Amino acid sequence: MTIPVPPDGHQLRRNSLGLISVTFMVISAAAPLTGVAGAVPIAFLLGNGAGVPATFVFMTLVMLAFSAGYVAMSRHVRNAGAFYAYAARGLGGLWGGASAFIALVAYNALQFGLIGLLGGVATGVFAGLGIQQPWWVWSLGAVLLVGVLGYRQVDLSAKVLVVLVALEYLIVFVVDFAILHKGGAGGLALNLFDPSAVFSGSLAAAVLFCLGSFMGIEATTIYAEEARDPERTVPRATFLSVLLIGTFFVFTTWLMICGVGVTQLIPSLKALGDPTTFFFELARRYVGGPVPTIAGVLLFSSLFAALSAFHNYIARYSYVAGREGLLPRACGRTHGRFESPHVGSVIQTVGAVGAIALFAGLGLDPVLNMFTWISQVGVLGVLVMMTITSAAVVTFFLRHGGGPTMTTLMLPVISGVVMASLAVYVFLHFGDLTGTQGGLLGKALPSLIPLAGLTGWIVAARLRAGRPAIFATMGANRV
Repeated sequence: MTIPVPPDGHQLRRNSLGLISVTFMVISAAAPLTGVAGAVPIAFLLGNGAGVPATFVFMTLVMLAFSAGYVAMSRHVRNAGAFYAYAARGLGGLWGGASAFIALVAYNALQFGLIGLLGGVATGVFAGLGIQQPWWVWSLGAVLLVGVLGYRQVDLSAKVLVVLVALEYLIVFVVDFAILHKGGAGGLALNLFDPSAVFSGSLAAAVLFCLGSFMGIEATTIYAEEARDPERTVPRATFLSVLLIGTFFVFTTWLMICGVGVTQLIPSLKALGDPTTFFFELARRYVGGPVPTIAGVLLFSSLFAALSAFHNYIARYSYVAGREGLLPRACGRTHGRFESPHVGSVIQTVGAVGAIALFAGLGLDPVLNMFTWISQVGVLGVLVMMTITSAAVVTFFLRHGGGPTMTTLMLPVISGVVMASLAVYVFLHFGDLTGTQGGLLGKALPSLIPLAGLTGWIVAARLRAGRPAIFATMGANRV
């Protein structure tokens, strides 16, 4: 089903993003340097240690399996609602409404969590440069700047993110190749990819941390209405994003282990007061000079890039939900000059400022509380949406036909089972993963995702009853 451009002109800016822009906007959400400095050391410590590189190989294959069905669907559904649109066209409008509200809660949770992490990182990085400010000052400044970029046309955000992500890759590769050149601490071990290494610790924890490094690859379809030649750009950007992220983390985690030696990996991490300083210690040991300091500043910019990416996702989901009757109509309007989803951008910015005020006012820690508590809500939401989307792809192609069985049935089923299993694991072990076990937060926070889904389902049901013609077009193509 295709709906023509509305006569009021409230549409996203057409033909504004090419392959590189879409790819880098997606990779920026994965925040490569943030993953290397933050998630990877914890995956080593709490996961399966030296088995992390092989785990990244496994997760790359899983994400490619998910992408196969996702890309097959993208050739039939072109809508900035992404997960929402796929659920609506594959499983029906009620599932579409549930996915839309889960997306709004999940991406806001990821955004709010990153805001706290950015503030905590900035406080440490800039204190070392003689600039002392409380965490919330850095977070507030970043949120306001992201809001300005999100309010304006999307190609401006894309240009900023391409530069920031390129610098992230550059600084990590400087350290990677220094380790490679010097042969690591005791040689370049290749047995890290043996099955015995993968199952040497908690594989479930390692998979979750590795999955976080792919967070955001689904967003290629969010820009389908703004991409040039979307039928080619979206599939290429999706596979390119997965392969770039996967190859980068396999290569980098392998060299990080070689940098200290397999037997010394866990003792070295435990000896550090903060395991997230592990990459910077490797930078000092193998490169030295200003590189560790530069890496710290780029970690801040990495988080800023991720904030900007998630801000764009949220603004577009709000726009689509308003356009298609799930939120107030004002949310479905675009800026007269920039053709940006400016209403959703402003609402998201106000919400982010409110989150900063709440956590700062209560004196809570930006990393241990704001980031750890809230970001896992976002991870749970994305896992649930990926599960729903995999089911939607299978249902859509069983109903309409077209496409090879491997990409429209087998691979979506495999990825859907993996995502569903991980979602159940996160929901049941949320307290252990966030340090909220035994308390009300450990139950209330993960419950936000099913509550959001139920709310979206009810809103969609009311839309079906009151405006059936609008309900019937949910998730339709936009040209």
